[in-house]
Amino acid sequence: MPEVARREFAFTRKDFNHLCQLVDEHTGIQLAEGKEDMLYGRLSRRIRKVGLDSFKDYIEFLEGGENSDEFGEFINAVTTNLTSFFRESHHFDYLKNTLLPELIKKNRASRRIRIWSAGSSTGEEPYSIAMTVAETMPPGWDVKILATDLDTDVLAHGERGIYDDSRIEDLDKSVVKRWFVKSSKQPGKVRVKPELQALIHFRQLNLLQDWPMKGPIDIIFCRNVIIYFDMPTKQKLVDRYADMLPDGGHLFLGHSEAMNNMSNRFSLCGKSVYIKTNV
Repeated sequence: MPEVARREFAFTRKDFNHLCQLVDEHTGIQLAEGKEDMLYGRLSRRIRKVGLDSFKDYIEFLEGGENSDEFGEFINAVTTNLTSFFRESHHFDYLKNTLLPELIKKNRASRRIRIWSAGSSTGEEPYSIAMTVAETMPPGWDVKILATDLDTDVLAHGERGIYDDSRIEDLDKSVVKRWFVKSSKQPGKVRVKPELQALIHFRQLNLLQDWPMKGPIDIIFCRNVIIYFDMPTKQKLVDRYADMLPDGGHLFLGHSEAMNNMSNRFSLCGKSVYIKTNV
């Protein structure tokens, strides 16, 4: 990366490599070449906020050991959060038409279902799961959805359940009418109904560290997350998911992700949907 003139803050190749190393060590996300401008744009706001003069100074500030709050802001700034309601709609069709009906039969004794949205971002994915659950499950079942993300800002957004009304423009009008209400205090905003929020527990979690939940979890959504990891990390993470799922449990991956060479504990059963096999 060449030295770039006319930038507000000095940003060298050494700075970029050092920041990429920090991101990798603490999130497992590997930033590719070509992400220099993205990193500069997101972190220059943090440098300005804390009153420093260069990326070199900011790195020293992060590594000083006394700025844990800023380190959290750093992680929040560099993690990518792109999502929408019912993104990859075929997953929710499969959930509604195939998987939940199967679980109603399989778990009829316990009447209990647990679902994990790993990498929940601003909440559109877990709320899409919650809408599907609410429209499919019979009354009286104990269904809970765990929504986790590394970024505390997007988790707070999800927990509030308030979105720009443009986020629901492409949804069916019946879905909007049933599950969203206009915000009386914030023009141009909508909020999800409390009954959906009651199904979801938002929690901060680093996927590469210890997990406090014990399982078993029936369904795991981890879409467009492992794409950021190297192969050894992918393999380890998918293996941990397998440990958390019962035999016959399901793992949903993103459209650009595949199980190839990651694990022999899953079999493909739908478009980027995998079932845990008894291996």
